[in-house]
Amino acid sequence: MNDPRLIAFYLPQFHPIPENNQWWGEGFTEWRRVVQARPLFKGHHQPHLPADLGFYDLRLPEAREAQAELARRHGIHGFCYYHYWFHGKRMLQRPFEDVLATGRPDFPFCLCWANENWTRVWDGNERQILMRQDYGTEDDLAHIRTLIPAFRDRRYIRIDGKPLFLIYRPEDLPDPKRTAAVWRKEAELAGIGGLYLAKVESFTGGVDPRDMGVDGAVEFAPDWRKMGRLKPFGAGEELLTRIGLLPKSYLNLQITDYEFLMREMLGKPRPEYDFFRCVTPGFDNTPRRGERGAVFINSTPERYEQWLGALVDWTKARYQGDRRLIFVNAWNEWGEGNHLEPDQRHGRAFLEATARAVSGDRAHSHRPNGAEQQVSPYKKAYWRGRRVVQHVGNLIREVRFSRSE
Repeated sequence: MNDPRLIAFYLPQFHPIPENNQWWGEGFTEWRRVVQARPLFKGHHQPHLPADLGFYDLRLPEAREAQAELARRHGIHGFCYYHYWFHGKRMLQRPFEDVLATGRPDFPFCLCWANENWTRVWDGNERQILMRQDYGTEDDLAHIRTLIPAFRDRRYIRIDGKPLFLIYRPEDLPDPKRTAAVWRKEAELAGIGGLYLAKVESFTGGVDPRDMGVDGAVEFAPDWRKMGRLKPFGAGEELLTRIGLLPKSYLNLQITDYEFLMREMLGKPRPEYDFFRCVTPGFDNTPRRGERGAVFINSTPERYEQWLGALVDWTKARYQGDRRLIFVNAWNEWGEGNHLEPDQRHGRAFLEATARAVSGDRAHSHRPNGAEQQVSPYKKAYWRGRRVVQHVGNLIREVRFSRSE
């Protein structure tokens, strides 16, 4: 196996369920937030509207087949479906259950347990819990037993013959080692032959996953510890906002630069444990969070291709066989502005960049030897200075934009 396997995170929230109907209104799916989004500052691209695949419903097998075919043709090896389990209750399970039951699409997959509470965070009320995570040994056993049929599927993505199962926030488990031990024992009893468990490094990093009873870690992009800030949010901005020369959203939003994130994440040293890298084509969760959201500006197919290409080389230089894995966030996170699926602005440009980066037929240069990009103090100073210049330019444009409204 020469080329790394590229796995795209996959959101199943594109079909109605009774709970979302109750919480967010009849017929709610992710599309409702997507189409309601609006630009919050000059140059802010919203809404992101789908192109080739349209506003699909994931209950339709034709939609799932079209997704898989498009992904396969552009270098994506498989999907990592988000899996929602709340103490015996599954949510948003219909699309994956249909994939498992029908054997279609014939496309590799794995699962990631998104073990977070569901809250009304989209309404700004994170403390109101809609679905709570409750953990325990009996629940661990019930949970793994529901996953055995998926692990047995020939399409399931494996490492050393073991099904790969991701845990989004293992640090939230009261005893992750105990949970992992319960799962491994049950998998052995079921004849699965063991599990490869991986934690997702989304909010915390630097903790050896083996200390938590799991085998490796999946980097998550964006890494919020590496995002920086494009705007200093100083007294000047607050004054201009108060007198009406800047929109309120300018102070509330977290705005940072995509290229800065890329360079910071590429600069991470290699840990001693299995560490599977991740890239994102962009990020903008204002459809979900409005003026409390985060926006990474200046993301382009070219910069994304550069980032992914560097990770391909990094991975090939360090791993062999099944461990040549790279993740993409995401295939279809439309509500967070990170999707490889074609939209009306870029078409298939991000997918085409994916295919080039994976195949080695790249349009843009990057570090071909895959070495970590250790950023020198001089380069860091340069990037900080560049961000200040960008900030001043953005500030001037925002004042003009606000006064013209």
